Amino acid sequence: MIRFVLNFLGGVFSWFVTAGVFLALVVGGIFWIYSRDLPSHEALASYAPKTISRIYSGEGRLIDEFAEERRIFVPIEEIPDLVKQAFVSAEDKNFYQHRGYDPRGMAGAAVQAVQTRGESVRGASTITQQVMKNFLLDSSRSVERKVKELILATRLENTLSKDQILELYLNEIFLGQNSAGVAAAAQTYFNKSLSELAPHEAATLAAMPQAPSRSVVRDKDRITERRNYVLREMWQNGYLTEAVYRAESALPLKSVQNGDYPAFRNSLPPRDYFTDEIRRQLSQQFGEDEFFTGGLQIRATMDPAMQEVAAKSLQDALERYDRGIGVWRGTGQVIPPEDLGSEDRWRAALAKAKVPRDIEGWHPAVVLDLTERDAIIGIEGVPSEAEPHVIPAKDVQWARKLMPGRERAPQAKVASDLLSLGDVVMVRQMTDDNTGAFIRWTLRQVPTIQGGFMAMDVNTGRVVAMQGGFSYQSSVFNRATQAMRQPGSAFKPFVYAAALDRGFTPATIVADEPITVNTPQGLWTPKNSGGGFYGPTPLRTGIEQSRNLMTIRIAQDIGMDTVAGYAERFGVYDHLSPFLANSLGAQETTLFKMVAAYAMFANGGERVEPTLVDRVQDRRGRTVYRHDKRACVNCQQGALPPNQPPVIESDRERVMDAITAYQLTSMLEGVVKRGSGKGVKLPVPVAGKTGTTNDAKDVWFIGFTSNIVAGCYLGFDEPRSLGSNAYGGTLCVPVFNSFMRQAVKKYGGTAFKVPPGGYFADVSYGKFTVSEYFREGSVVVNRVVDGGFDRESKKSSDVTETTEKAVTTSTGKRKVIPKKADFNSMSAGGLY
Repeated sequence: MIRFVLNFLGGVFSWFVTAGVFLALVVGGIFWIYSRDLPSHEALASYAPKTISRIYSGEGRLIDEFAEERRIFVPIEEIPDLVKQAFVSAEDKNFYQHRGYDPRGMAGAAVQAVQTRGESVRGASTITQQVMKNFLLDSSRSVERKVKELILATRLENTLSKDQILELYLNEIFLGQNSAGVAAAAQTYFNKSLSELAPHEAATLAAMPQAPSRSVVRDKDRITERRNYVLREMWQNGYLTEAVYRAESALPLKSVQNGDYPAFRNSLPPRDYFTDEIRRQLSQQFGEDEFFTGGLQIRATMDPAMQEVAAKSLQDALERYDRGIGVWRGTGQVIPPEDLGSEDRWRAALAKAKVPRDIEGWHPAVVLDLTERDAIIGIEGVPSEAEPHVIPAKDVQWARKLMPGRERAPQAKVASDLLSLGDVVMVRQMTDDNTGAFIRWTLRQVPTIQGGFMAMDVNTGRVVAMQGGFSYQSSVFNRATQAMRQPGSAFKPFVYAAALDRGFTPATIVADEPITVNTPQGLWTPKNSGGGFYGPTPLRTGIEQSRNLMTIRIAQDIGMDTVAGYAERFGVYDHLSPFLANSLGAQETTLFKMVAAYAMFANGGERVEPTLVDRVQDRRGRTVYRHDKRACVNCQQGALPPNQPPVIESDRERVMDAITAYQLTSMLEGVVKRGSGKGVKLPVPVAGKTGTTNDAKDVWFIGFTSNIVAGCYLGFDEPRSLGSNAYGGTLCVPVFNSFMRQAVKKYGGTAFKVPPGGYFADVSYGKFTVSEYFREGSVVVNRVVDGGFDRESKKSSDVTETTEKAVTTSTGKRKVIPKKADFNSMSAGGLY
């Protein structure tokens, strides 16, 4: 009997062993089959989730962000324990104990499914399994996917630490409201950083993975219930005390979406030309995918205060010109009459109107009613009052309505002459300049004329302000960097710089006389602005008065290939065609290139590369780009001796001789003092040059102090004449003045630095005398430069010889000026 029992038990045991082995082989076979074509879990060790790239101002303030997915990557060591504990309690309380899967959790889920006959099936996936599903697998509910998930989770646990796995999970998980990762979600729901979250807020985030499509507005009660469950789990797991759990559970669910906190996006300034240009340039440099998904931390060169001044200065000039034309175009947007009767309806309709909202002080508004003389309006963002908001008749009398074709409407007398019921318009407050008291609401419109403005540091190339048009929201085309325009006379300094390097001096005499050039297109007879000729005239007068004929003769004398070489060396053009007309700025370039080139005059002739970005760091803070490549010699010392500044070594390329740069700068100072730029009024030394193209299709002014260079151009996007009274000195100089008055207050300015290797000598130009700077041993040009063209008069072709003359230089030394000097001799242009 005993033998029989033993044999029976042995048989049963053998059967179980055989079955167990068979089952193990089957399971092993299944796992082997499914594991053959699995994606590599090792790639997760270097995984970088798609993350927001953020742009900060020079002062460190967040000013813009770009992303495909709204995710802010946060390293695990910077994620507060409270947030980690909330998610572990909600999703996988045994996370730190299991090896990738949780048998107890799986068994519990199976029992629940049996008990409810499949009506209630809860997930049993660990955080590790969820990471594998989110990253490498799909979201289907199948046995095959579950097996693959288990295999990969086990492998991942052998590859990464628990903290690394949790870092991937907390930065990748989707939490609703277009927010991926805990940092972005904290910002979206509470406008807080992770370190600022209270326990009930961290628990709210941990409640979201169960059903991220739920709305904190519509499903507030269900989310609150799930939040309180997470808080209870945190208490039971020992992360919270019972008192904290009960106090936090009693708090209401507050969120940005319910109006309890301001939205994070509202704290950012509107996107503008500056940050969008950074996007454009860095997308080219790093690749568009890296820019939008790489989590780059970008430190921009922009000075927010000066950017506001730049935008306002350009906008004022454009609007001033537009109102001078006196044609009303409006916005072209109309709200239907049926939406005007209810305030809620017209406000909702107005909110959808496609009008710019990035112009300081401007508000969208809608015409609600028209009286005999005035217009009653409703204004976005401005509460309705007992007395209605009004556009009075006197505010429309500057304009006439735009009519089709060549038909000309009469000048408006009352509001209804310009406006109709339901018209969407732009308005701003008119206030008293002295007291700031409100006067009335006044009509505004986006001008048809456009333009660009840019300012940068002459020594570092840091662009402190850039405005690419009247309004970014009305036109994203950046006219400072993308618009190709003719610079006109603003190009002439490069011709004069080439001449100064070829032995000319500011006092060299050049013939300002008629020229006729035979071209394949026929005879070209260039003229001076305003007509007339000065005859033999000093170089200084030629640039101060912007004499076209002198510029052409100079270009012909030194050769257009030489001029082209200078223009290309300064970066104004990639290739300048060597035609004489191009010496007058006929070939198109950008404001960005012109301003950068003028900076090299201001800094003494050293190359400076313009930049909108100081530094770029990757998501983990590693610097991947730095603009300033200069080395600090003594910065590695523990502490610098008292009164000893850091020693910075610069290896910048010299693009022009330092004396040439100073001579040219001195001549451009004369443009501001006596020439076409004399409208510039600043408390520090300033130099610059205007530019006005044929038919005044483009007008320019670019000027600089010892620290800052700034430039402006105005013109229609489809070039046409701005009118007979349009000049760089009348339209662009006011923009420069307005901006630079504020820039000088912040950045200062001094006399331009005098380089060694020369001496000063007083030169009389008729009504004024200039202390000119000459090179030591410079060769005197003993002729009137004519460029080889015919001249009206030959009798003054040579400069009258003079006797030697002793002068006192600016350093107090005596210098003897040699015979046959090319100044202080004769001219029909005021030089005696």
